[in-house]
Amino acid sequence: MRCSLTTFVTLSLAVASLARPALSPYNVHEKRSAIPAGWSQTRRHESAATLPLRIALKQNNLEFIDEYLYDVSHPKSSNYGKHWSAGEIARKFSPSDESISTVRDWLVENGLASERIRVSSTKGWINVDVTVEEAERLMNTEYNVYTHVSGQEHVACEAYHLPEQISAHVDFVLPSRRSGSPPEASHSLGQPGVGITPKTTGTISQLVTELEQCDEYITPICLRALYGLVYEPVSTDINSFGVVEYTPQAYLQSDLQMFAMNYSTDLIGKEPVMVSIDGGYAQTEYQGFDYNGESDLDLQYGMTLVTGKQNVTLYQTGDMVEGASFNNFLDAIDGSYCTFEGGDDYSQDAEYPDPYGGGYEGPEDCGTVTPAYVISTSYGYNEADLTPFYAERQCAEYAKLGLMGVTILYSSGDDGVAGNGDVCLNPDGTQTVNGTMFNPSFPGVCPYVTSVGATMVKPGASVLEAQPEMACMEVIYSGGGFSNYFAMPSYQKTAVDYYLENYPPDYPATMWNSTGMSRAFPDIAANGANYVVAVDGEFELVYGTSCSSPVSGAIFTMINDARLAAGKSPIGFINPTIYSTDFAGAFNDITEGSNPGCGTEGYNATVGWDPVTGLGTLNFPVLLEKWLALP
Repeated sequence: MRCSLTTFVTLSLAVASLARPALSPYNVHEKRSAIPAGWSQTRRHESAATLPLRIALKQNNLEFIDEYLYDVSHPKSSNYGKHWSAGEIARKFSPSDESISTVRDWLVENGLASERIRVSSTKGWINVDVTVEEAERLMNTEYNVYTHVSGQEHVACEAYHLPEQISAHVDFVLPSRRSGSPPEASHSLGQPGVGITPKTTGTISQLVTELEQCDEYITPICLRALYGLVYEPVSTDINSFGVVEYTPQAYLQSDLQMFAMNYSTDLIGKEPVMVSIDGGYAQTEYQGFDYNGESDLDLQYGMTLVTGKQNVTLYQTGDMVEGASFNNFLDAIDGSYCTFEGGDDYSQDAEYPDPYGGGYEGPEDCGTVTPAYVISTSYGYNEADLTPFYAERQCAEYAKLGLMGVTILYSSGDDGVAGNGDVCLNPDGTQTVNGTMFNPSFPGVCPYVTSVGATMVKPGASVLEAQPEMACMEVIYSGGGFSNYFAMPSYQKTAVDYYLENYPPDYPATMWNSTGMSRAFPDIAANGANYVVAVDGEFELVYGTSCSSPVSGAIFTMINDARLAAGKSPIGFINPTIYSTDFAGAFNDITEGSNPGCGTEGYNATVGWDPVTGLGTLNFPVLLEKWLALP
């Protein structure tokens, strides 16, 4: 079965019929548990005002997506590595003709002329402009205007209802309760201080090149020693590795060359292959660690570890005005994720062409970009920043990319069991710094991505020791824990059950999702402390799971290189494989440290999988041997 929303969703979604007789044919489809912080309801919306109602149709066959994905991703499957084409995926998951006709007929029966109703080119959405009065009657709801402390207004409702026979065909409706997020909540990725961002302790005054100093300064030679990465790629013409950045985050070529001259001479004169999405470019108007640190870090280490022989694609996403969200990036690499008139939720996602002027005025990138075999992203939200339906719909897209043979990596977060900004959950679903409930990250909790936590070299330890690393507890703490939205996937059940039975967290059930039935993260870890990075002409020490994801991506890219050289497929969605018994011993188990947050010490790193460092760090020689043994 598809890893769907579970009964322990923190933002409650009622499914029982309302008691009032007038609404008896209807069920609650979505319901807000609390008005988001910073917002207040100011007035009823005018009944004659126009609403661009957009109905997201349930995609076909999603209940079988686990089965399809495991069939090409599990090492015991006879179809391992036989990935699907984009066309096969589009045909398999397009909403059914029955869904389209059922919803269309319902609209017509409720007085909307058929010529007002439009179906998106991908058949994923039905769009119709209605008055507020028509929308309220159609969905038994009330539309209000909500005002943010910034002055921005949004139209939304507290709950809306659909007939049972219609609800079965609908994912969600816009505008609805999902509107009214903080302004640019999701498409402000890349803005300084938003989401998961690397941290720095400042510049260093000396050039560091020795293995003996890896407990204080991480350089490429340290990482190669830690993870056994000794490999020269041979399939660079058919292999691919991509790093995603969100404007205004941008690398400086001068920084890349400064790093190359000191740590990676085969990168001298090289630059990433820039792919602009929705007007993205490597801006230079704003500089400093807050604007260059992320991208400089990702590219300097990602490019170095795959060597100068392998091109690295930089997916620069969003313009300087509107920015971008993960959905904007996904639109670009998979056209089936787009819809008529853009198809995104513009309370969460950037709209292109820029409707307000001053930004990118070209068409939205929709299926214009080829996805790399491995894609690393060092950005992320708190799971609670997004509605369950929005998160689940995006998560399903990652499953489709896995079917296509793409490995998707996301940083797990830098605040331990707390969310970005060190905020925690309250019982009403809000997030505050004095909250007491653990606050997982997204997309790391999506069962179809590989979530990467952070480790560090123990003080005084040598990278040549048997196990020189522990969970990162300097400057940042590895994000990890248990989802409040997604059920536990079968591939990790044995590993997580072992942890819960042998090392049960000593916290009340009111603080964390203790059901034993939810998606657990991270899946793996890599070093995330004391990285030497060239930023704005100086070397700085950098920390974060932002370090861990591109390093892991580079290592998986080298494994793909060897498989491609042997005439085999890329590794694709790796989670069913890495959790399997076939890959036992392929990771360096991390058993020291924890991930504090929300006024607690967080979880502990333990023997086996744990919600701090996952299965552990990568052992390249062992992983290479095991993956080469697969078909």
